[in-house]
Amino acid sequence: MILWCDGAHDAAVNMARDVALLARAESGAEPVLRLFRFAPAGITLGASQCPGRELDLDACARDGIGWAVRPTGGRGIFHAEEWTYALATPIDDPDWGGSRAVAYDRVSRLLVASLERLGVPAVLAQGTLRGGGAGGEGPRSPQGPAAPCFASTARHEVVLEGRKLVGSAQRRTLHALLQQGSVLLGDGHLRLADYLPLAAGERERVRVALAASAANAGHWLGGDAPLERWADALLALLPAGTRRVATLEGGIPLTPGEPGPYTRPSPQVEA
Repeated sequence: MILWCDGAHDAAVNMARDVALLARAESGAEPVLRLFRFAPAGITLGASQCPGRELDLDACARDGIGWAVRPTGGRGIFHAEEWTYALATPIDDPDWGGSRAVAYDRVSRLLVASLERLGVPAVLAQGTLRGGGAGGEGPRSPQGPAAPCFASTARHEVVLEGRKLVGSAQRRTLHALLQQGSVLLGDGHLRLADYLPLAAGERERVRVALAASAANAGHWLGGDAPLERWADALLALLPAGTRRVATLEGGIPLTPGEPGPYTRPSPQVEA
């Protein structure tokens, strides 16, 4: 496995990287666990969600809030004060592939163990605590947006003091899978309420419900804890031979024209 401590990018670039990692895994490449953040803060939606229905796009434009649609399922997340991960692996990989449930369980147990090493008393959820299942869109009103990702907790997800700490979603292709997730370090995710197509009173109710259903690890880690700290904890738990990198060797194909060390001159892989 490769542990890629990738740093911070905006929402569109982060999702492009994960789409490219999924394509790379589909071709049979070894598993990659990418750690990253969002800078500037932004929003992602699940693959089946419609931005025009789920977001107040005028408010996003007014405030300069970038957004992107994830390759995985799930619901809306405002990404700020968090650690974020993406695991891309061939489905037939003996350590990280397997069925949807097996893959969720493996990754969630790794996340819990890494957080425990850092002093965070995280545990696995034993069943659905609130709302719908992992990766689903959850309840919605006939005209309104879906409930946010952190409004519900399902089996295989990670909780802290009975509330959701890590939100994860998975996409599977013929030969590969991609699992993405966010570890909350502060209350930045509550800002999603400001960009939902709702009246002010409804937005406040969403914010209160989110605060009640989700927890964050800021008390133990701080809201701006460096990714490298998490990478250290994960590397201590990953199998021998795991290679930790700051730049993925050989680069990954991304959107045309993107600068930086992650682009290579070989032909682009279509997302």
